[in-house]
Amino acid sequence: MMNLAVLRRIASTVLLAGACAGILLTGVQQLQVSKIILQAEVYEEAAAAKAHEQAHAAATPAAGAPAEAHEHEHEGEEWEPANGFERTAYTVLANISMAIGFGLFLAAAIVISGKQVTWRSGLLWGVAGYLVFFVAPSLGLPPEVPGTMAAPLHARQLWWVMTAGMTAAGLGLGVYARHWALKLLGVALLIVPHVIGAPHPAVHGSAAPEELAQAFIHATALANGLFWVTLGGLTGYFYKKFA
Repeated sequence: MMNLAVLRRIASTVLLAGACAGILLTGVQQLQVSKIILQAEVYEEAAAAKAHEQAHAAATPAAGAPAEAHEHEHEGEEWEPANGFERTAYTVLANISMAIGFGLFLAAAIVISGKQVTWRSGLLWGVAGYLVFFVAPSLGLPPEVPGTMAAPLHARQLWWVMTAGMTAAGLGLGVYARHWALKLLGVALLIVPHVIGAPHPAVHGSAAPEELAQAFIHATALANGLFWVTLGGLTGYFYKKFA
């Protein structure tokens, strides 16, 4: 059973590594990813405004007809943080929270493996996290800019969780299993989610140009790669430091 000292060690490691990695991710996002999102939102808002104008024109009553149907057209708008400091502050909080959560996964995996860890081996754990939580799911559901048509959220979430779980199990069997049959099972687990296939909308489309969507995929892949390598390296460093 895990004693209190080990729990404190894990908590200290996860909080420090998660805070540093979350701040770094925010910085990288501000340099490239956020700019692409803001550009895509311009296209998304323009498309929404056009669709609203068309719907408004179709629903406009004839001359002399009552106009009660248009009284609440501006109701129901969702709140979102304002661009600038407010949006950046929420992004920092979200990224640090996410980094701490993923850091718990890394720390738990390190403890379960029973292997000695340093910042160098921590980098490998970070690469594994990158493959599990970003690369494998992105093969079926690549990052999407605002305004992109997508399948229902619950279907995408279910496929993402299945893919990440099977990829983690497959990598674990491939690295730690000794029997060849278990290693083959690991390979099968890596393949199964992609044979099943990710959910996609019946009609594909995006308000943003294809070039912007591709730039977003590349920028997000780079940002997440740096995030995971940093999180893994720092997790290994602090885990050994607090031993």
